[in-house]
Amino acid sequence: MTRRLAHLTLDNLGDLPDGCRSCGFWELDPVHRDRAQRAGALAQEKESWVSRVLLEWGSCGRVAYVDGDRAGFVLYAPPWYVPGAETFPTAPVGEDAVLLATAMVHPEYADAGLGRMLVQAVAKDLLHRGDVRAIEAFGDLRPRGEGRGGCVLPADFLLRVGFKTQRPHPRYPRMRLELKSALTWREEVEGALEKLIGVVRPARPVRPAAEHARRH
Repeated sequence: MTRRLAHLTLDNLGDLPDGCRSCGFWELDPVHRDRAQRAGALAQEKESWVSRVLLEWGSCGRVAYVDGDRAGFVLYAPPWYVPGAETFPTAPVGEDAVLLATAMVHPEYADAGLGRMLVQAVAKDLLHRGDVRAIEAFGDLRPRGEGRGGCVLPADFLLRVGFKTQRPHPRYPRMRLELKSALTWREEVEGALEKLIGVVRPARPVRPAAEHARRH
């Protein structure tokens, strides 16, 4: 089984699930979303949004493939690019954080660790940028089928991949993953990503901080 991650671009936007390609839940505020839906323009709005974020901020998603077949995706961006987040009762997202808006793994690839690897890819990307302190996400405490059309990640999934509750709510808690804590499992992130793309290098030993201080 060959696994691969690719940056989300306009070229592979069509590899998102059909419903996600024409969904503006996160990308538009409710008024503009309703207008675009009535005009049948949600897919065009999604494409324009991806283009804008890529040009102004950079990579805003990853698409996962297994043996060449699309297997899942993740979407993320700074909160000012995601007006749909303002409708949540636990908004706003922290100014020092990037919002993990949504992610999905196709049912046939469930329980294969792709969801965790997609989140780890986001963390690694943001660690390299150096100007973000955390990832935040809105969790859904209800069964996924009863939530907001599948656009909101289950809170139990976020807890399993390292998020903690930042602002509680009976339905939509705001969750947070501090990137400084992610530094402690950076080697795990790199190892998982290497396996994801089928390239495994020998693990590099981590020098204890005290020994490093003595040598410098």
